[in-house]
Amino acid sequence: MRTIFKSTPSPTGMTPPASPLRLTFSESLMEENIEAAEFIITKWDSLSDDSFYNTSSLFSNSREEAKQYLSSIKGLQKAMQYLVSHQATSDKLVRAQTLMETAMKRLENEFYQILKSIRFYFDPESSGPPASRSSFSDFEEYESQNVSTDETDSIPESQRVSIAAMEDLRAVAEVMIKAGYAKECIKGYKIIRKSFVDEALYSLGVDRTLSLQKIQKMDWEVLEANIKNWLHAVKTAVRTLFSGERILSDQVFSIAPAMGESCFTEISKEGALALFEFPENVAKCKGTPEKMFRFLDLYEAVSDHWPEIDSMFSFESTSVVRSTAINSLIKLGDAVRKMLTSFETAIQKDTSKSTVPGGGVHPLTRYVMNYLTFLADYSEVLSDIVADWPLTIPSPLPEPFFGSPDDEESISSPVSVRLAWLILLMLCKLDGKAAMYKDASLSYLFLANNHQYVAGKVRQSNLRILLGDEWVTKLELKVKQYAWNYVRMGWSKVLASLPENPTAEIPVGEVKEHFRKFNSAFEETYTKQTSWVVPDPGLRDDIKISLARRITPIYKEFYETYGGMHLRKEMWVESVVRYTPDDLGNYWSDMLIGNGSSGSVMPSSSHGGRSR
Repeated sequence: MRTIFKSTPSPTGMTPPASPLRLTFSESLMEENIEAAEFIITKWDSLSDDSFYNTSSLFSNSREEAKQYLSSIKGLQKAMQYLVSHQATSDKLVRAQTLMETAMKRLENEFYQILKSIRFYFDPESSGPPASRSSFSDFEEYESQNVSTDETDSIPESQRVSIAAMEDLRAVAEVMIKAGYAKECIKGYKIIRKSFVDEALYSLGVDRTLSLQKIQKMDWEVLEANIKNWLHAVKTAVRTLFSGERILSDQVFSIAPAMGESCFTEISKEGALALFEFPENVAKCKGTPEKMFRFLDLYEAVSDHWPEIDSMFSFESTSVVRSTAINSLIKLGDAVRKMLTSFETAIQKDTSKSTVPGGGVHPLTRYVMNYLTFLADYSEVLSDIVADWPLTIPSPLPEPFFGSPDDEESISSPVSVRLAWLILLMLCKLDGKAAMYKDASLSYLFLANNHQYVAGKVRQSNLRILLGDEWVTKLELKVKQYAWNYVRMGWSKVLASLPENPTAEIPVGEVKEHFRKFNSAFEETYTKQTSWVVPDPGLRDDIKISLARRITPIYKEFYETYGGMHLRKEMWVESVVRYTPDDLGNYWSDMLIGNGSSGSVMPSSSHGGRSR
């Protein structure tokens, strides 16, 4: 066209007027955009006066028509921009503005309806929203991939609906923001989503009225119930509720990230602060060693969720949420260290003077080992808490419990050293309690029983991982030594009653005297020890085997030489020889079970076994 005008001279010799073609063409496009927008906007606006409007949604009725609706608004916006530049006083601009306002009201309502429709799919109690299964990176990766129809079909229905809803919300938000209606868009978004978050937290049992003063006044049973509820709530809140809201705001306002941040902050900040202030307030309460495990549960929950918390609340506007979560870890760690110190002090200050009947396992041993067994289940959490908390203990450390510095299996981790130290403190206390028994052999039996209990608890729990097999082996060697000392001292009088050489020829008078001494010593020892106890079956069998090996062979030789059936013709044999070698084993089989029922010895009259 430009070529034609340039090559054709004006009849009058003057420059021709500017061509109206470009203006006419633009006006034509503008008019088409307005007419197309007017058709679809008016169509859906007419439904506002019909009951159908209350049950029908532009996006749920026809997604293709919804796309046309949004496209027409974009065209209408271009037309308005043109009119503002070229025909600012045109009636067409007024007409276009009226249509735009009508469309924005429609989109605002559609936006609200979609937000409400995805309520179920982001519900903390539902099972299938992308928010409950995906991290931000997972979702973004899904969004960035070209997903085929077959792959889409494999996605759960609820997840497909949620993703589709987010796409619709994003499309509406983009149009409204570009049209200058961002304020109307985010206002409704904040109201609806905040209402949902607040209601969800309430349904999870997050009580925003629980101030520090209220928590400090609670009975422990009530506070513990609140802690249990919080442990359940935090998992759902972090991994589903707040995660879903962050994904939603990021996706819907991808065109305007600052708006997405503003929405997420206003929607989630208050609830998140209420959630993470609870463990911080609990940590400020006075704790006892028995309460430590709930404090560790709280610490573990916050620590486990920290990567998600740090990622979700990464904005500067939500930094207070991260700070609150970190402060809860700091306060809980301080509380746990104080309770560990109290536990150690309680062991050191134990002054109970009572002895355990029969030399059984002392209550202190049971309490400490059961406590440490549970504590070992929190080894990872404890590693964080005690990592920079030096333990002041005597030097050099006792090798049987800590290992030598050159030992490859020596205990070195802060948690392991601390637990081994607590056990050592307890065992030292047990040494003092063993000295309270008047009978030295019973003292050794007491030590064997308690050390065996410790070794068994370690073997059967995570303490074994922390302390190592070498540690347990050394302790078990001490158990054997104590058991051997019990056998040696407890049955020394019985063994001393027999001749050094049971088969040597000795006078009849001495033979009689040896049998009498043996009978007296055996009956006295057995009667005294019927109330003694060895709770561990394995240790009890080991002791009986040790007794049999130490006494039975000597007595058997002496018995067969001077008290056997071939000597029955001697009148003194019947009255002096009371026990056969088999009788000894029968009596020992009833020992160390702590029932004290035997009380006296009933020797065999036939030398063939114990009478029952």
